[in-house]
Amino acid sequence: MIGTGLVAADRAQAAGSSQSRERQQAAAGSVKALVFDVFGTVVDWRSSVARDVNALAARKGLKVDGAGFADAWRALYAPSMDKVRTGGLPWTTLDDLHRMMLDRILPEFGLSGLSEAETAALNRAWHRLQPWPDAASGLARLKKQFIIAPLSNGNIALMANLAKYAGLPWDCILGAELVRHYKPDREVYQSAADFLRLDAADVMMVAAHLGDLRAARSVGLRTAFVARPLEYGPGRTADLAPDASVDMAAKDFNDLAARLNA
Repeated sequence: MIGTGLVAADRAQAAGSSQSRERQQAAAGSVKALVFDVFGTVVDWRSSVARDVNALAARKGLKVDGAGFADAWRALYAPSMDKVRTGGLPWTTLDDLHRMMLDRILPEFGLSGLSEAETAALNRAWHRLQPWPDAASGLARLKKQFIIAPLSNGNIALMANLAKYAGLPWDCILGAELVRHYKPDREVYQSAADFLRLDAADVMMVAAHLGDLRAARSVGLRTAFVARPLEYGPGRTADLAPDASVDMAAKDFNDLAARLNA
């Protein structure tokens, strides 16, 4: 199954190579800032959350499926944000949404007896996510030529702590909390250009999720797809290769830097 993921990554690289050279050159020539989806694109949330869950369970003499726990937690991510987006909840930060989700799934995995301190510490697992191997070096290359920033649903404190932990050299932090909207609301994408005082076409959204890129493109941002075939573990079937709508595709951040002449 892991081989399937590697083949998918190769397919994404080949697809990126087949993109129109003129279109890639046009995108590279106009871009002044790159904004990044973070969870899954920059950092490996699944393995990182599983690591923290397994460590906690071991300390308590329990056995827990850490990867299954991470998947169950993440499965509540979009539905929780949708409640905010549709008015079912007032504005609520992702840290607080994560805690609501966590309280819901702890009993399902035999962890309902955690103390408040243990639960709060586990909720901060999202502040301690490992970057993909190319993330820090690729971002450092891109930073030399472009403004780089997260454009995440994560709140500012989460993004700041994660940047410290993972060595992510952002120039600034953009995202949902600044406009009190969650992606894929257009306000989030438009805010990247507005806060940086750039035209939308001067900003490129980088993500491993085609839905994110389509939403960014709808407000005029340039788009770059970077495949992360192991985001959900071996056997992933979605978002393995770019579609025709993206301006650029790369196999990782260092490849993206090369394509952008950085």
